[in-house]
Amino acid sequence: MGEAVILVVEDEPSFVEALNIGLVREGFTVHVAVDGVDALEKFDAVSPDLVLLDVMLPRLSGIEVCRQIRKKSRVPIIMVTAKSAEIDTVVGLEVGADDYVTKPYRIRELAARIRAVLRRSSETPDSTAGLGTGTIEVGNVMLDPEAHRITIAGEELTLPLKEFELLHLLLVNAGRVLPRETLIDRIWGYDYVGDTKTLDVHIKRLRSKLEADPSNPTLITTIRGLGYKYSR
Repeated sequence: MGEAVILVVEDEPSFVEALNIGLVREGFTVHVAVDGVDALEKFDAVSPDLVLLDVMLPRLSGIEVCRQIRKKSRVPIIMVTAKSAEIDTVVGLEVGADDYVTKPYRIRELAARIRAVLRRSSETPDSTAGLGTGTIEVGNVMLDPEAHRITIAGEELTLPLKEFELLHLLLVNAGRVLPRETLIDRIWGYDYVGDTKTLDVHIKRLRSKLEADPSNPTLITTIRGLGYKYSR
């Protein structure tokens, strides 16, 4: 795919040095921004192929940087957090990040994940291919894939792209158990090498928006050892 340009947004000098050396060695061109404001300026200046974006940044948080980039670009974004706190993951994915990693990480594993995200982006896969373009109604949920529109009992619901695609896949297969591997392959790509908890985070987000009691879901249910099912 050529020498991809990576914008590394990181304020810790030790991480910046290691990432710069490691990613260049892996064949990437690296540009560095040291805070959130610098990140937005560098993004416009270098037009990166991917942004590796730390959550905790001076001047402007990584979450806000991600939000601002998503207003104008679909360039892949991998969020980086020093904490395994779920809130960082959830908020990052909610505002449009494609993946996330938790410090500390191995450069080779990070490089593999970057390549996988770049490959999926360049192939522009359609995870809803073959699902049809007609409006789907299951219970009080109506999803129009062409208009990218969802209503629940007549009330409009806005979802990030991955949540929309996941709900679409679940609704089309309502009543069937979809294995975790199938969901990951269809939504994130067969070569996804990221944390499989990404799927669980998206399921949790959908439940929080669809279920009357998200802690005791009746619509999107977990089939232990297999995957998930959307109940009719």
